[in-house]
Amino acid sequence: MTRLRRALPAVAAIALLVGVWWTAVAVSGSVIFPSPWRVVTGAAELLVDGVLAQHVGASLFRVGTGFALAVTLAVPLGLWMGWVPGAFATLNPLFQILRPISPIAWIPIAILWFGVGDASPIYLIFISSLFPMVVQTTSGVHAIERRYLRAAENFGVSRATLFRRVVIPAVLPQILVGMRIGLGVAWLVVVAAEMIALRSGLGYLIIDSRNAGNRYDLVIAGMILIGLIGLLLDIGMRWLEARDALRWRYAA
Repeated sequence: MTRLRRALPAVAAIALLVGVWWTAVAVSGSVIFPSPWRVVTGAAELLVDGVLAQHVGASLFRVGTGFALAVTLAVPLGLWMGWVPGAFATLNPLFQILRPISPIAWIPIAILWFGVGDASPIYLIFISSLFPMVVQTTSGVHAIERRYLRAAENFGVSRATLFRRVVIPAVLPQILVGMRIGLGVAWLVVVAAEMIALRSGLGYLIIDSRNAGNRYDLVIAGMILIGLIGLLLDIGMRWLEARDALRWRYAA
């Protein structure tokens, strides 16, 4: 019951938005912009044909692959940069130069290096997810309270054990924050990449629906589905952040 009460404001806001949308289409008499019901029927059409599942699967595959590769490199690299002053002094300026570059700006380079196919969006997802995770992990190591490290050193704990038993557990919440940011960026990037360089995925679905007979009902359906999947991905990351093993640094 408590969860239902918490969800009521969000449900009411969504219902209000749909009502305004429906009214605006009805009052304007637009024959191009679809009503909510046309969007639902268009999405149902794709669902029955199996096309929608193919596009969703293609997008999730690219995001999952690129994001997993980014996590595999970003977390160890961020820990290293945060733990070793020389590594931070050497690599941090490079990351701070590359980090502000929009992931969309990498699209021509990705196509040049990897051609038109899955490799290009996977690379774009990798490069866009890498930077926020490296920066967040490095900041997490730097934010560890010195008293914890000094206490461990006073007990004669070796540097390797200190890193494994103190540093890594302490930085886990920050790593999860970086992963959450990186995953959100990855989902944005894959849609943009699919609009330009691919023939599958939700981004391609939107562009193809626009070009093939102005099917704006499918355009809006694709946009809504992108938002819903992004919400589910964020909920999954928030669920991980709420685990006791990962939120021990924060108050309940």
